[in-house]
Amino acid sequence: MTKIGLAYLNGAVPGFEDFGNLPTDIVKENGLVNGNKASEELDALIIPGGTLIESNDINMGLNTEIKKMARDGKPIIGICAGFQLLSNQIDIGRKSPVPIVKEGLGLIDVNFSPLITSDRVKAKVFNNSFLVKNQTEDVDGFHTHTYGKVEGDAKPLFYSKVQRMNYGDTNEEGDYNIFSGACNDDGNVIGTMIHGILDENPIIVENLIEQIDIDDLDEIYNRNLEVKKYLQSEVGINTDIKIPAVKSLKKPKYLMIGSNGSDSGKTFILTGLAGAIRKRGYKVALLKVGPDVRDIIPGLYLTKGKMEDFASIKIGHLGWCDIESTVAKLNSSDYDIVLIEGVMSVFTGLLNEKVPFSAAEIAMSSNIPMILASGVNKGGIESAAFDLVSHANMLEKFGVDVKAILLNKVYNDDIFDNVVPYIQNNTNVEKVLKIPKLKNADMRGFIPEVEIRYELFTSYAMELIENNLDIDEIIGMAREVEFNKIYSFEEIKSKVI
Repeated sequence: MTKIGLAYLNGAVPGFEDFGNLPTDIVKENGLVNGNKASEELDALIIPGGTLIESNDINMGLNTEIKKMARDGKPIIGICAGFQLLSNQIDIGRKSPVPIVKEGLGLIDVNFSPLITSDRVKAKVFNNSFLVKNQTEDVDGFHTHTYGKVEGDAKPLFYSKVQRMNYGDTNEEGDYNIFSGACNDDGNVIGTMIHGILDENPIIVENLIEQIDIDDLDEIYNRNLEVKKYLQSEVGINTDIKIPAVKSLKKPKYLMIGSNGSDSGKTFILTGLAGAIRKRGYKVALLKVGPDVRDIIPGLYLTKGKMEDFASIKIGHLGWCDIESTVAKLNSSDYDIVLIEGVMSVFTGLLNEKVPFSAAEIAMSSNIPMILASGVNKGGIESAAFDLVSHANMLEKFGVDVKAILLNKVYNDDIFDNVVPYIQNNTNVEKVLKIPKLKNADMRGFIPEVEIRYELFTSYAMELIENNLDIDEIIGMAREVEFNKIYSFEEIKSKVI
């Protein structure tokens, strides 16, 4: 019987994609499958993305089995962080004064360094492995990574065409400008930065099926269902937090986490809520306003959810899917709760003539309720309270229903208690919530846009959210929505004035 392993490790996101519905067996850090060595049990191995390099010890038992499988000529496919694991070395020192270099397994002759992209992509193919045989057209997929610059002498497989790099447009129409896939000399050890490579490209899947001589796909798919059931049995990875029998709402209910600016903790809040709500048996969809879907990956680490093709809500020319199509797809899905992370301030981009260009406009378009959050670490609790009152009242003017105001990183309970009456007396928002300051939150491993360890970040987020917020009350703030309209630039200006 053919067996295809899927690595299940701290920092991995094995639910992020379906991998062609091919994985039949889970492989953990010890490198064992059904009590036997992976190299003896498996015909192929898939290593998913995540923060494997930041989160795991390179000497774990699975790495020995990966090397043995590579020597035996068995297919190994590493995606994103899985690719990094197979490389020579990875510099994860973004925003560090000196490189922070982690050693890889040295199976593919490339090195990695910081480069941010979060695009849906098409990629040019180079015929250097069995995996791309007969793949004459570009392949489809998406990027979402922080350390994505690939350099080296390995045989190339893919070059991706991207719209943006490091938060800026590339302005290179038609160019395949990112080295995004490579293999070893024998072509059996494969790495790519393209997520969805096995889900969106049927010829790639057919080549893998042929290479490992699968003759009973039905059996593979049935075993894959068991793998997915295992993934969905636990919140996060190696947490032993079991998910109860799945509840099902008639239609999904939506809630946006908006803020008055960057560094408010939106990602931390969304992550903790995603895990806490999934823990209660609800199926949670996670979306990001704008293109940077990296922000919702920690939440997907906890929920084992997919990165959907509508996960990035378009603002202007940035993002993957417009809000009207997104709501239509979600309302015909089996999701129960939809959490949407805003971008910067809810009003950032509001007066840009490209409509919509702000989180407020996305909320307005479909009457999406909102929790309005602010970090208090920069201007203090009082300053955050004044700013939140202003934001909440303007959102009310736009017709956005602010269900709660949340002060994040609160360092003094007495000051918080003193500003609550001010907020309640000067807005129509009844609920004023707080999350205390997290110790050590500024150290590397906690910062999503610099360096993040999913198992570390998510465990703190979920614990802090559950200990300080009423999760059932938060769920009650979400509501069913329908797309209404995109307000014109002139309509927006009239509301501001």
